[in-house]
Amino acid sequence: MFYTVKEVSPLPEYRLLVSFGNGEQKQYNVKPLFDKWEAFQSLFLTKGLFEQVRVDTGGYGVSWNDELDLSCNELYNNGVRV
Repeated sequence: MFYTVKEVSPLPEYRLLVSFGNGEQKQYNVKPLFDKWEAFQSLFLTKGLFEQVRVDTGGYGVSWNDELDLSCNELYNNGVRV
């Protein structure tokens, strides 16, 4: 099942506040991905990049650029309900 993303906001300490089409909101911690996937380290190393997060067309995830994205299911399944 897809939980489409309606809105995303960057929060302090590399967390995202994600609003889904079903009305739920979750916080997702991006920081653990820095150690798991080398590409995500650029969110820490490139000043201002993390704050540029946006919802992908259709709400199927969020992205920062052509190389960095997260799926709607990753955000929903591993986010913490607010």
